[in-house]
Amino acid sequence: MSRIAIIAALPGELKPLVHDWHRSERNLWTGTIKGHAAVAIVGGMGAAAAADAVERVYAQGKPDMLISYGWAGALTCALKPPGAYAISEIVDHASGEHFATRSADGIRLVTLDHVAHADEKRTLAERHQAVLVDMEAAAVARLAAASDIAFYCFKGISDGYTDHLPDFSRFISESGQLRMPAFLTYAALHPGYWRALARLGKNSGVAASNLARLLSKSQLQSRNL
Repeated sequence: MSRIAIIAALPGELKPLVHDWHRSERNLWTGTIKGHAAVAIVGGMGAAAAADAVERVYAQGKPDMLISYGWAGALTCALKPPGAYAISEIVDHASGEHFATRSADGIRLVTLDHVAHADEKRTLAERHQAVLVDMEAAAVARLAAASDIAFYCFKGISDGYTDHLPDFSRFISESGQLRMPAFLTYAALHPGYWRALARLGKNSGVAASNLARLLSKSQLQSRNL
């Protein structure tokens, strides 16, 4: 039986997918996808956290497939939350590298080293001809390519092109974890963000459910599947 590994940044991204899976350790679940063994792991936000998550998976044996999975921001008004999409190509903003996935009919995503600000989204879209942005997919794609295994990426839109949100990057720890108490304190003192944050919370939950449905319907192929 082949083994599929799903790499996410935050627990909420995986919640609808792993609700009936076995939680074998903190932030790691095991289950099945289309009859194949699967492991899903929450690593944290950013490239380093994603790479560490992949290494945790590899420590249990190299999988046949890596999937970068979770939330992304829209870089265009054409895509709106809480839609979920297969990604066909990923661009690393820092290095300029391009990584293809096994989803030929997907869309292009760019990976940043920080949470994209509303005022830089248009520039990112024009420079990279991308429609979504995240912080982890390029790191997972690079490791999949280095290991010569199949790679897929599925993203659900949590925030829209025009949404003005707090700077989440200032609340991300060195290990890629969101420092929730500090963030909630900041949000409570800035009511101008309350409506946008409520919308973000609602859209994120629905996007995660849409992601789980998308993955369940997708045709996944590796050398062994």
